[in-house]
Amino acid sequence: MKTDRLTIIPPGHPLTGRVSPPGSKSITNRALLLAGLAKGTSRLTGALKSDDTRYMAEALRAMGVTVDEPDATTFVVTSSGELKPPTAPLFLGNAGTATRFLTAALALGRGRYVVDGDEHMRKRPIRPLVDALRSLGVAIDAPTGCPPVTIDATGAFAENRVVIDAGLSSQYVSALQMAAACGSEPFVIELAGADIGARGYIDLTLAAMRAFGARVEQPTPASWRIAPTGYTATDFHIEPDASAATYLWAAEVLTGGTIDIGTPAGAFTQPDAKAHDVIAAFPSMPAVIDGSQMQDAIPTIAVLAVFNDKPVRFTGIANLRVKECDRVRALSTGLNNIRPGLATEEGDDLLVFSDPALAGQDLPTAIDTFADHRIAMSFALAGLKISGITILDPGCVAKTYPDYWDALASLGVQYKAG
Repeated sequence: MKTDRLTIIPPGHPLTGRVSPPGSKSITNRALLLAGLAKGTSRLTGALKSDDTRYMAEALRAMGVTVDEPDATTFVVTSSGELKPPTAPLFLGNAGTATRFLTAALALGRGRYVVDGDEHMRKRPIRPLVDALRSLGVAIDAPTGCPPVTIDATGAFAENRVVIDAGLSSQYVSALQMAAACGSEPFVIELAGADIGARGYIDLTLAAMRAFGARVEQPTPASWRIAPTGYTATDFHIEPDASAATYLWAAEVLTGGTIDIGTPAGAFTQPDAKAHDVIAAFPSMPAVIDGSQMQDAIPTIAVLAVFNDKPVRFTGIANLRVKECDRVRALSTGLNNIRPGLATEEGDDLLVFSDPALAGQDLPTAIDTFADHRIAMSFALAGLKISGITILDPGCVAKTYPDYWDALASLGVQYKAG
């Protein structure tokens, strides 16, 4: 969307139609990396083409991997199985998956690699992963605890066991798991403590690894043993993005419409699909919602909660503070700009004081998205019921859902640009 601000015009009617969400960002970036680490040619279908996945694809190309794009949803990846040192730092924008996954994978490369990102990525923590890799004898440095990260890799880990603190992000565990299969001996990963952000994403990682030939055992709920199989090139289909589906599920219940997304909620394997049952309960969603295992769906549900029949407290969402922006603060700020006192932060909890009477009101509000795609897409939902909701920097949705505004328009939503 080539405008710096977009005002949503409430449709005033149920949204009805068919919209196919894009492919899963989480699975696409896992599959791209695994295809890059596999010798041979892999064909990835149903893939997401967005800023985050293009950063991953460009990074692979910079390291000698051929990545062709024969159509809008396919990557064809041909690799020698090695990621060669690039001639310049790898720029990954604000793509957390690409940054963290590559940091671990490149620790088993040979030579110097620099992993960097934009001003937002340079504020996102990576120290737990850096510390874990350093404990394995990797020469790695991230002076600020965030990117840029410099790795001088020798092709091997000095140890075959690591303990990782995954309290901030499950991506640290996924990164180590995918790298470990490229080692020379069986490798054990153990959690430091029981906390782990969105454990369901670990299941996505293991499923993708196994599809590319890895062998993984789980001796305990907090440990994994990865065989040194390397990866085998394969054809791999990527399911639609469950996080993207949450906006459409919410738009459906909010307007009383019927939106066919082409995939039953129960067919998704991604953690955010758990949000479907919560959204389906609208306007009687629970008074307390634990977001720990569906983190990317929380902005969607938080905006939907504005129109719920009772206040909603969101718990287990501390990790949202270290996403593309501090999403807890972004949500409370945006909601309170719509109406003062609509939301409050209590520690890391977010409390939304629901008021269904806001529907139909004219409340001119400019929503600062903080360059975060999920903040933009979530607050657009408020604009389906409240007049005057203006999304600043609407183009930031290109990070994971470039066609979002067109998708809503296809259902009958209109906008005023500028």
